[in-house]
Amino acid sequence: MTPQRTDLLGLTPDMLAALANRGLVKRATKDIEAGTGPVISMDGDTLVATFPDSVVTTLPAGRGLDGASCSCGASMCRHRIGLVLAYQRSAEPAAEAFTPWSPGDIDDDALIAAFGARTVTAARRLGGAGLAATVRWPSADDPVATVALPSCTVRFLVPGRLEFVDTDAAAAVRGQMIVLAVWACREPQVEKAQVEPVGVAPGTLAAVELAGEVLTIGVANAGPELAAHVRRVRADLDAHNLRWPVAALDELGEQLAAYAERRAAHSTARVAELISELHVRHRVGGRPASAPRVLGTEEAAETPLRQIRLVSLGCRLLDAHTAQVFLADPTGDSVLVLERRWEPGADNKTGPALASRRLAGSTLGALARSNVVTASAVRSATRRVRIGTSRVAATSITPVGTAWTALVTTDYAELSERLAARPPRFVRPRLEAESVHVLEIAELRDVAYFPGAQRLDALVADRSGTTAVVSVDHRAWAPGALDAVAAALADAPRAVSGSVRRANGVLTVDPIALLTGSGVVVPDLTAPTRTRIGHGVDTRDPLTAVIDAATGVLADAAHHGLTNLPRGYGERVRAAAAELDRHALRTAGAALVAFAAEPSVPAWVAAHVRLVLTAEYR
Repeated sequence: MTPQRTDLLGLTPDMLAALANRGLVKRATKDIEAGTGPVISMDGDTLVATFPDSVVTTLPAGRGLDGASCSCGASMCRHRIGLVLAYQRSAEPAAEAFTPWSPGDIDDDALIAAFGARTVTAARRLGGAGLAATVRWPSADDPVATVALPSCTVRFLVPGRLEFVDTDAAAAVRGQMIVLAVWACREPQVEKAQVEPVGVAPGTLAAVELAGEVLTIGVANAGPELAAHVRRVRADLDAHNLRWPVAALDELGEQLAAYAERRAAHSTARVAELISELHVRHRVGGRPASAPRVLGTEEAAETPLRQIRLVSLGCRLLDAHTAQVFLADPTGDSVLVLERRWEPGADNKTGPALASRRLAGSTLGALARSNVVTASAVRSATRRVRIGTSRVAATSITPVGTAWTALVTTDYAELSERLAARPPRFVRPRLEAESVHVLEIAELRDVAYFPGAQRLDALVADRSGTTAVVSVDHRAWAPGALDAVAAALADAPRAVSGSVRRANGVLTVDPIALLTGSGVVVPDLTAPTRTRIGHGVDTRDPLTAVIDAATGVLADAAHHGLTNLPRGYGERVRAAAAELDRHALRTAGAALVAFAAEPSVPAWVAAHVRLVLTAEYR
């Protein structure tokens, strides 16, 4: 049969599912296996499939599935999938040897031919303000080139063929996103491909001044006028599309509100981090080469997503009324966060009670352990997601099954190196679930409970014997979490999802969910039981405690305010500095001494940033 469509031969069932949906692929495969598939013929350079029910599907050369026509009348159907599958069975097998390739090899003439000059021009305007992208290059193990743009993920399924590109971008901007992804791949083949911006967006000075005002007054003394000031500055930053400072101010506003309402979601340590973050982004974002990454100037505030499949990694409760569900995109590298807060009430004081609350057309408990297929999702720059309940764009929920398999990290050492190589978090893109990963548990070595700290630690190992610590602290609104983790670890644990941090070369996982021989366990939503756990001796690194104590002293200054520091506060700062110096952290200790001598905003920021970086890169 000539000419051979080599572009179709490389399409796997997973690729076809990305271009259409898995249900159509399953049905078309069943038809082929039952002997009711189509008869394949060629009409010039057009592939023709004639089905037993007289349906005729045609696919011209150089066209993808969306360019095929079918007499059944559907925009996407099993007949198009059946054409590809039947052709693959009738054609000569494609060569199996992998040949390295890059989407960057596609020239601009091909982009204009595929999407039009207007789309390419629009993409150039969008990328001209600065573009940051993560590129996963094709390999023999995974021949698909994947480009994670700020607002979507683009996957090039067939080498050099623009008609076989999968992206979760909305149809209106699909062409622009593909063009930007091609341009990103023309950069040197490193993990981060970045196009230099032409300028730096103004507006961060007002955010820094606001952060200084919060530090000077103190959260404990803040009134409604400070919250109003946050909203005004936030609106100005939003007008300049400074997405990461906007996100920081949003969180600062939430922290002020949580303190005013006496909610458990308030954290003095988190307020201090937000103040430092705004200062650092202002300083580093002033460099043109850093502005897109540090300020988020190339990010869209929100991006509607086309139909997408997401895998739930569990649920975390921020307090007795606020839940976050973590949803991983199995075709990309991002984890999205679906957050919902219910009004306080007698029926939702703990996680087990919240599990029955409705969210995205399901209950919170079911959603936390499900596959989600939706066409009504909207993603924010920080990777929060909203899922509508429109009947036109329905959302389906199915059990998670084995979906975690494609997401697990099997090499703890490689993950540790990857975390250590990241830039400081104060200048990284502000992705809410950037540290959420799924770790395979090849071996459980030890489980211990520490009554004084009300904490459970488990030592787990990967296939090569590298260890990590699964650590969960008791929280009043999740009374069954420790029991649930202990029970899950006793039930053939296979994997754990959670927020992963690295300290002193050791990975520590704050678990969100665990996959066991009996299914997925979500600790925060589980009712308490009487699980017996052996007591252990707390051997946490003393240096971590020293750094945390010094950071806490500085956080207290942000809580009370530099103009309202309590009596004896200076002695506390000097004592913390002496402890740092005694543990050979002399530069951090000197920064605290300088702050004690002159408790000003610049001195506080210098000391706090030093401590945060010390903790992050130990």
